[in-house]
Amino acid sequence: MVQEQLVARGIKDPGVLQAMRKVPRHLFVESALADRAYDDGPLPIGEKQTISQPYMVALMTQALELTGNEKVLEVGTGSGYQTAVLAELCLNVFSIEKIRSFAVRARAILDELGYYNVAIHVGDGTLGWFEHAPFDAILVTAGSPGLPQPLVEQLPVGGRLLIPLGDEQFQVLKRIRRTASGLEEEQLGECRFVKLWGKYGWTD
Repeated sequence: MVQEQLVARGIKDPGVLQAMRKVPRHLFVESALADRAYDDGPLPIGEKQTISQPYMVALMTQALELTGNEKVLEVGTGSGYQTAVLAELCLNVFSIEKIRSFAVRARAILDELGYYNVAIHVGDGTLGWFEHAPFDAILVTAGSPGLPQPLVEQLPVGGRLLIPLGDEQFQVLKRIRRTASGLEEEQLGECRFVKLWGKYGWTD
């Protein structure tokens, strides 16, 4: 997976590659799909949600430019796989999940694997987690029609926000960086994610 799907497509960050080698992806999917866990694509995890393609997990993680000392907010815990990858690369992960059963299952797997630097909260991820803000990096793992303002407000100068923005069928992965003079926006490519539900995301 790492050589054929990640390195071959330009993933270079050694920390990201090591994390992708280490985290057992098959533990984060249903047992019936375990033999497909390392395939080059997303897989269903129930409730019309998915575990992201390995390459997309690596790309988004690399784009956060983590060095090991960061406090990271993840919007959309899902299976917990992306959470575990982040936990390998930063100081603390604060993850928000809207579906309680996902949060409970992810917590159990993360505890089993020893990722005790992760806190999980059940709620509306588009609101962020003000009690623990600001965050050095914010990763949104679902597509939004617009930029959730509370997430922007929880970024310090130098902070990075990664989010898929667009309509239901098509999004562009964007990296928003807060500078002393405002926000800088970069496009990192086309993508397709499930909807980001919440007050500042999809509401219908």
